[in-house]
Amino acid sequence: MNNIVLLLMGIVAVVCFIFCFIFLFFIFVYVRAWAAGAPVRIFHDLLSMKLQRVPINLIVDSYINAVKAGVSINTDQLIAHYQSGGNVSQVVNALIAADKASLPLDFKRAAAIDLATRQSGKTVFEAVLTSVNPRVIDCPSQTATGRDTVDAVAKDGIQLKVRARVTVRTHLERFVGGATEETIIARVGEGIVTTIGSAESYKEVLENPDMISRRCLEKGLDASTAYEILSIDVADVDVGDNVGAKLQAEQAEADKRVAQARAEVRRSTAVALEQEMKARTQEMRAKVVEAEAEVPKALAEAFRSGNLGIMDYYRMQNIQSDTSMRNSIAGDTGKAPAQPNNP
Repeated sequence: MNNIVLLLMGIVAVVCFIFCFIFLFFIFVYVRAWAAGAPVRIFHDLLSMKLQRVPINLIVDSYINAVKAGVSINTDQLIAHYQSGGNVSQVVNALIAADKASLPLDFKRAAAIDLATRQSGKTVFEAVLTSVNPRVIDCPSQTATGRDTVDAVAKDGIQLKVRARVTVRTHLERFVGGATEETIIARVGEGIVTTIGSAESYKEVLENPDMISRRCLEKGLDASTAYEILSIDVADVDVGDNVGAKLQAEQAEADKRVAQARAEVRRSTAVALEQEMKARTQEMRAKVVEAEAEVPKALAEAFRSGNLGIMDYYRMQNIQSDTSMRNSIAGDTGKAPAQPNNP
């Protein structure tokens, strides 16, 4: 009987020791939270965080800051967000900043933004600050494109170089899944090019540079982006080259080269035809010479067969001599017909 009593007393002593150890271990954190007006429960909150390996000081300090700032959250939400890989301090700071600025931001959306920007180098606190204090984006971005201006050509062919500054603020409802500032820069650049390209003369843009801002804002360039465009201000407009004249000169040069190529083709064709005709002429002359070589043979054959008499031959010679004399008198420089050899 005594052994049973001693065993029970030992168990009670061990339990009391454990409770005292837990109480002493968490008493300082508990008192600090209670003194700050953000009480926590030792067993439900502190012991649970210890067992789950959640940093107690981080959760309690963030909870105290939120309660002191009037933000309604609980420790369970902070623990769940930490276990999801989120930044508890950034979320609490963002909620406090949004509450002071009267921005509609709850813990669920803040946690979603924090998790979405975890690997982007941005934080939910920066998103809230940008919503409170708008930021200015240069268009174009020299770091991204390596260019200082957006170049566009008016209808009269004159190039204009424009540099704009876009004032934006974070749109918290579209921050998760919305397009980034690179999209804003690209859309504003497209709007600048469209506005200048639709102008009849570059002078219209120089006289009214606000037409760029007005038309860009009318297009709603911030749709489906994480930002809201507040204003688009044209910082600088410079006159560039006469692109239209350059294009016309290049087109004229190209047309000239095409014409020269076609003329060269025609010349080559004419030269080839000339050479062909010369070859034909030589061929015909060879045939004439060949035919003339047959004349003496024909005359000899005519004498032998009795078809040609001697008087006929002399008359033919007289006719040839008269023809040659007339050609000489007429100034013909051609050679006289070849005299047939006597048979």
